[in-house]
Amino acid sequence: MPTRDPALAERDPEIARLIRDEAALEARTLRLIPSENYASRAVLEASGSVLTNKYSEGYIGKRYYEGQVVIDQVEELAVSRLKQLFGAEHVNVQPYSGSPANLAAYLAFCAPGDPIMGLGLPFGGHLTHGWNVSITGRYFKSVPYGLSQKDHRIDLDEVRRLAREHKPKIIWCGTSAYPRTLDFAAFRAIADEVGAKLCADIAHIAGLVAGGAHPSPIGIADVVTTTTHKSLRGPRGAVIMCKQAFAKDIDRAVFPGLQGGPHNHTTAAIAVAAKEAMTPEFKTYATNTVANARALAEGLLARGFNLVTGGTDNHLILIDLTSRGVTGKIAAKALDRAGISTNYNAVPYDPRKPFDPSGLRIGTPAITARGMGASEMGKISAWIDEVVKAPSDDALVARIARDVEELCKGFPAPGLPM
Repeated sequence: MPTRDPALAERDPEIARLIRDEAALEARTLRLIPSENYASRAVLEASGSVLTNKYSEGYIGKRYYEGQVVIDQVEELAVSRLKQLFGAEHVNVQPYSGSPANLAAYLAFCAPGDPIMGLGLPFGGHLTHGWNVSITGRYFKSVPYGLSQKDHRIDLDEVRRLAREHKPKIIWCGTSAYPRTLDFAAFRAIADEVGAKLCADIAHIAGLVAGGAHPSPIGIADVVTTTTHKSLRGPRGAVIMCKQAFAKDIDRAVFPGLQGGPHNHTTAAIAVAAKEAMTPEFKTYATNTVANARALAEGLLARGFNLVTGGTDNHLILIDLTSRGVTGKIAAKALDRAGISTNYNAVPYDPRKPFDPSGLRIGTPAITARGMGASEMGKISAWIDEVVKAPSDDALVARIARDVEELCKGFPAPGLPM
């Protein structure tokens, strides 16, 4: 007789309870962290499927394990759909997350000690673009570029000057806290001038690119990396897209260079997310995400908030709280108690330390996925204003938490149990 196989609630009631608690938390709160989103039920089902049982080192048709007839079809679907969605020549769907995807670009094109360039972390860049606490800043000669002190936008003149001086092997064009459109063509021109590879990290804006709400780097950058969650609304994974000329270099860097067998359940969920992103509904979602960010920014500006660059072109808003007399950490923790999830974040030229900076980073991908629009952005900006004015007022914070929960009831989140 086969061994009985209990469900999670019976096998491990503690974990089952915590998962239910997280679902309830995500349902009743406003998630304004720009790197978070709601995956669909279909994506979640694929992520939790029996494909997690398989080991599949290698690539389609060239595995080191037998029994891959189904897995090859899953990976082929993910690859072909992403090629169609983004117009990419070559796609690798195996990176475990965004950081390993970026490491693969280094392994493909750089030797230890080679010069590299990326937007500095304090200016809205990412750790893996060469910041000193990351392996990328320790194994390579990192030359970070910054923002203009005048308008807090990427200073392309500085990028060109530094590139001419240091002759980097890679120039990264990508951000984690920058609210404006990226000029991929301008970066391409600089990279060509100094013989560098141009790598675009679109982890935050991939869904906007897929939905036509942000210009695409495909065909401009040599390599494009992205996570598959965030604005793309897929699972926690990553992909690398590149020109065909670099396909072998990238594939070898991912496997066997950096990792072993791919996570097949994640690959399947990426395929599902790519199919969803090719629908008219997703294009509307991408457009609405940007429209909501602009509406939220306008509401905050009307209430006297100082926004880095004065607004946003994408899904993200960076608030400078210096003039409000409250730190980002205090504001974020108060907002969390009020049912509004944000993250405290450095602002350009921030005099404060990273663990208690001057800013808040917020975004609209998750609340847009719930179907919220301009009217709700007005309410949210008003609640943020109230909490920031009185972060220690427990009664006010509790009242707003109740109002937030009531609002959320009218906009059920995708993928969550009703």
